[in-house]
Amino acid sequence: MITGVREHLGQALFHRVAGPDGPATRARIHHTPGPRWFGPDRPIRTVHGDASMFIGGLSALLLQSLHPLAMAAVAGHSGYRGDPWGRLQRTSTFLAVTTFGTVEDAQRAVDHVKAMHQRIRGTTADGTPYHAADPHLLAWVHVAETDSFLRAHERYGAHPLDAAGYDAYVADTARVAEALGVTDPPRDRRRLAERLNAFRPELRATSQARAAARFLLFQPPLPLAVRPFYGALAANAVALLPPWARGMLWLPRVPLVEDLAVRPTGQALTRTIRWAMAPPRESHPTRTPRLRP
Repeated sequence: MITGVREHLGQALFHRVAGPDGPATRARIHHTPGPRWFGPDRPIRTVHGDASMFIGGLSALLLQSLHPLAMAAVAGHSGYRGDPWGRLQRTSTFLAVTTFGTVEDAQRAVDHVKAMHQRIRGTTADGTPYHAADPHLLAWVHVAETDSFLRAHERYGAHPLDAAGYDAYVADTARVAEALGVTDPPRDRRRLAERLNAFRPELRATSQARAAARFLLFQPPLPLAVRPFYGALAANAVALLPPWARGMLWLPRVPLVEDLAVRPTGQALTRTIRWAMAPPRESHPTRTPRLRP
């Protein structure tokens, strides 16, 4: 019975993250022979293959929303309200392909995203123009995402890395960022923090950003039975945000509650996801958790 519950939960999670084509995409990514951008021992594989990505991914979306130009592009072109699961699946697949796929497959994924970025342009409500292919805007999306994934793994990962390992993770992500058009992405954690801090004068919580936060945290398109579990994920994603970002989004910090209740639920949640999505040890003793498609 336990095995049945595990398989059912794992399949449900995988379908949400990877979509109906997930099994075929996973087989292509992991079983196609050929060189990869990142070898089996690279830190990016450790971080992106861990259940902590569920929390880190949501936290990254909240943080990224604080740049008015990035948020305007998302609100105007991504369809995150009308097709939130499709957006999640496309992002998950891109991360999986560039992290684990062949060089050819990874480059195709990057070229596809770059072509989409070229088409996404417009103006904000105050008339400021934006273009998704702008290297500066791409850099913001990259540093916010990398910082969120790193801190989520450090807090909730099954096997947290040491300082050198997280520096190497930042360097790994820089390879993908450069391929997407980011100029001189940070290559260690210190430079990542400096780059993130340098963006702060440009950030503000627009009405679009707060609307996105309300949607992501309080109005997820999920059955009522699942919402308590999502609530635990959302609470931990908020707790992961830098204090200044939480303040901008009007998400106050309650230290005692977070230390005694929120963080333990995040640890329990990621352990449960890891248990549900990992293949049986006896059949795949060396495989990493089956989080990615």
